[in-house]
Amino acid sequence: MTPRAAKKAAPQDQEAEVPETPPKKAAAKPKKAASPKQDKQEFSPTVGDLDLHLFNEGRHRRLWQVLGGRRITHEGVDGAAFAVWAPNAKAVQVAGEFNGWDGGGHPLRSLGSSGIWEAFVPGIEEGTCYKYKIQTSDGHWLEKADPLALVAEEPPRTASRVSGPSRHEWKDDAWAKAQAERDHLTSPMSVYEMHLASWRHKPEEGDRPLTYLELAEELPAYLSDLGFTHVEIMPVAEHPFGGSWGYQVSSYFAPTSRFGTPDDFRVLVDALHQAGIGVVMDWVPAHFPKDEWSLARFDGTALYEHSDPRRGEHPDWGTLTFNFSRHEVRSFLIANALFWMEEMHIDGLRVDAVASMLYLDYSRKAGEWVPNVHGGREDLDAVEFLKEMNTVVYEEHPEAMTVAEESTAWPAVSRPTYLGGLGFGFKWNMGWMHDTLEYFSKDPIHRRWHHDRLTFGLVYAWQENFILPLSHDEVVHGKGSLLTKAPVDRWQQFANLRSLLAWMWAHPGKQLVFMGAELGQDREWNHDLSLDWHLLEHDSHRGVQDLVRELNRVYGERRALFERDFTPEGFAWIDASDVDGNVFSFLRRGADGPASSDQVACVANLSPVPRHGYRVGLPFAGEWDEILNTDAAQFGGAGVGNGGSVTAVDEAWHGQPASVHLDLPPMGVLWLAPRP
Repeated sequence: MTPRAAKKAAPQDQEAEVPETPPKKAAAKPKKAASPKQDKQEFSPTVGDLDLHLFNEGRHRRLWQVLGGRRITHEGVDGAAFAVWAPNAKAVQVAGEFNGWDGGGHPLRSLGSSGIWEAFVPGIEEGTCYKYKIQTSDGHWLEKADPLALVAEEPPRTASRVSGPSRHEWKDDAWAKAQAERDHLTSPMSVYEMHLASWRHKPEEGDRPLTYLELAEELPAYLSDLGFTHVEIMPVAEHPFGGSWGYQVSSYFAPTSRFGTPDDFRVLVDALHQAGIGVVMDWVPAHFPKDEWSLARFDGTALYEHSDPRRGEHPDWGTLTFNFSRHEVRSFLIANALFWMEEMHIDGLRVDAVASMLYLDYSRKAGEWVPNVHGGREDLDAVEFLKEMNTVVYEEHPEAMTVAEESTAWPAVSRPTYLGGLGFGFKWNMGWMHDTLEYFSKDPIHRRWHHDRLTFGLVYAWQENFILPLSHDEVVHGKGSLLTKAPVDRWQQFANLRSLLAWMWAHPGKQLVFMGAELGQDREWNHDLSLDWHLLEHDSHRGVQDLVRELNRVYGERRALFERDFTPEGFAWIDASDVDGNVFSFLRRGADGPASSDQVACVANLSPVPRHGYRVGLPFAGEWDEILNTDAAQFGGAGVGNGGSVTAVDEAWHGQPASVHLDLPPMGVLWLAPRP
């Protein structure tokens, strides 16, 4: 933990002149404190000199412990400490329920050149709503929510709430110990991405989403049953507009109040950990909304954002971008990353829209962006911020993970900073996603012309630590669901989806699917609606769910499928040249190498025609078990296969010393493993 400085007398120039402002209504009488000190200015500052120094240097890693509105006992008196960064303000007041929203009686004092304004107000209880009233340099008054608030009002209300200490008693020690010994790169990782508000609703209660506590009762058991190792939650930090899916954050340190309290959210994370499931959270340092009560022009100036709109505004999303060159902004964001890991026990952060941070000309035309000092298009400040963030996170929490959503060819995104990389643990493989969905979206009669879409990804598969994402972005905005991607009949749609999932699980890289894929969701995702759980009444949809369960089970048991995801030694093509047949075959190998029986052969027939007696090369003669068949009757298929096992003979084929004749199911994928 960052040590606190001893509390000293404030600088002489700490008493800010506060002009008289007409009260909104008669001020409520504040509660009397159990102390003769009634004037808040008699109290020494609650923010120490070392805190101020570290914050201004961009190195305060526990900022939520000193800024914000916190219920504390200070110099023997119970009340609330308020502290906010507003370096260009002429005056700052705190207004709330305790003073009738008239801040005239509760001015904050300036702590000198730090830009911090601070006050301790006796008698204020936990949960009290408040905002800061900030007078700009031109005398205009703003009302702002607290950037460091740990609790926010439920939208559409926008006030902050005074926070108190967490009362949750964590029970995830066994999980934490296991994670400290886990190597994410060589361990199984199967991620279920979800949007909390649209996973499951309570139709009997106005069709409302589940609360954190209700999710804690249902979600861990569901994910455990399906065998997922991790859940990735779309942004949970408070956001004013639900239609942003959480990606336009207004309170970076406050879990959204839509589903309960911060401690309720802790219960959910704890329950997932006790079920053996890791929790990754979407984190959004790339941009923030322009709402006038939030971070935008916080003290009347471009404080968190750039003043130049060519750098300070995001043209695609109508939002503002952080000024990563400012030390205090880096303090704010890096402390926020640590906050979620330390206070909420989040296991990893998936950093949204990294490409938009890296390039100054992202979504901008010529003349709409400013080159860097070398005349280039790279945002050097953002690059240094990302490197510092990753360095600090892994330094403080080596068991954690950071994941970049990065869609360009920027080199070494998931390589350590000391090797010149950005320092992320993983990178989403957006190229694989686009190519794979393009192939599986084609009518099979045209697939021979797109064969390379499924082979090209293996050319660059080892350049990064890739996660293969079939995320929410691929099932929204008119793209349809995964089930309905291909323009084929209903039977082929289900077979196509099952083959896509089995291809993905066998492919090098960790895998991520968005909720609903496991149901064979028909319609594309709608953030206002629950998943269509009633679909499981139908055999075809239930078969997809059964397949996902089996994929995760077999995947978790076979080291060859996850142990060498990021080295070429873990993969070998058997045959990638059957263009006319739409057939692909490859081997996955574990750490023991090609001489070991720890191998899995994947054979995919992605045409709707069964192929009987299809010859495939294998590294060993002898019995091979058919450990997965996407056309099995239990998954809703027709049952074309090989009776559970095949015998390979010592006849070379496809460059392998042995071979076998297989019955390949139509639009199906087989996994074979040598019998020990």
